[in-house]
Amino acid sequence: MAPVTTVRTVTGPLDTSALRGPVLPHEHLRLDLDRPGVHNHTLHARHADAIAHELALLHGEFGLSLVVEQTCRGMGRDVAALAGISTACGVAVVTATGWYHEAFHPVEVRDGDTSSLVEVLRREIEEGIGPTRIRPGLIGEVGTGGDRPSPAERRTLTAAARAAVTTGLSVATHAHLGRGGLAQLRLLTGQGLAPHRIALGHQDLLDEPATHRRLAAEGAYVSFDTIGKNHYQDDDVRLRLVLALLEAGHADRVLLSCDVSRHTYLSAHGGTGYGHLFRTFLPRLRAAGVPHDLIDRMTRRNPLRFLTGGPDT
Repeated sequence: MAPVTTVRTVTGPLDTSALRGPVLPHEHLRLDLDRPGVHNHTLHARHADAIAHELALLHGEFGLSLVVEQTCRGMGRDVAALAGISTACGVAVVTATGWYHEAFHPVEVRDGDTSSLVEVLRREIEEGIGPTRIRPGLIGEVGTGGDRPSPAERRTLTAAARAAVTTGLSVATHAHLGRGGLAQLRLLTGQGLAPHRIALGHQDLLDEPATHRRLAAEGAYVSFDTIGKNHYQDDDVRLRLVLALLEAGHADRVLLSCDVSRHTYLSAHGGTGYGHLFRTFLPRLRAAGVPHDLIDRMTRRNPLRFLTGGPDT
C-alpha cells in the first residue's frame, strides 16, 4: 500500500508537515487494567485535567506535537475522552485498536476465530470506533505475555497483521518485559506485513543489545518506551542500550517514549510523568554526544515514518 503523509488523530486527519515538534509514540491517557489482585493500574476521568495540563506544559516547553495513545480493546479505551484531552491541551492524539496480551483479552477473542477478529479491526479502522466514529491511526499495543505467543495471542497478532496489510496501518506490540520480540516479528511479517510497519515494544526492558541490532537490521522499529520506569529497569541501562543501537548505525529504527500507564506516574501525583523523556533522558543523550539531528530523528521523524510508512520528514 502506498505511503501516506497524514496521521489519523482523534480530531481528524493531520498532515505530517504540521507536526514540527517531538512525538511520544507509546503512551496512555485513559486506561483501566485493574483486575483481582492488581489495583491502581488506571487513568480515569478524574485524571483527565491533570493529564491535559501536563501535556499542555510539554507542548509549550518542548513543542510536543503528537501523542500516540496505545490503549486498545479490553484496556479501558475511551476515544471520546481522548478527543477531549487533545482539544484541551492542544496536542494531537492518535488512538489505537487491537488486543493486549491474553490476560486482558475480552470474550470476543476467546469466542472468535482469526477471520472474525480481522473483521472487528477492519470495521473500527474503516468505519470508526463506536458512536464517535473516531478512526484509529494504529493497531496496538498488540500483546504477548512471554517468549512465544499463546494460541489466543497468535490469533490476535495474526488478525492485527492481516488488518494492517489491508488497511495500511502500522502495528505496535507489547512484548512483556521486552521478551518475545523476534517471535512477534516472525509472526507479523509471515502474514505479509512489512517490517518497517512494525514497532516491537518495551525493548528497553531487555538488556540484549544483540537482539535489538537484529530487530533493527530486519527493518523493524525498536521501542525503548518505558523510559523513567526505574522500578522495572534503570535509566542507566536504557541509556547504554540506546547508545549501543546508535553506534551500530540503527538511529533510523529507534523510538523513545515513557508509557505512562497508571495515575501514580503522572507529575501531579508525584511521578516522572510524560515529560521525563524531555527533561531527563534526552539531556543525558546529548551529554553522551548524540547530536540534535539524531535526537530529532528518534523523537519526531522516526515515529511519523512508522505511523505513515512514508519517507523521512
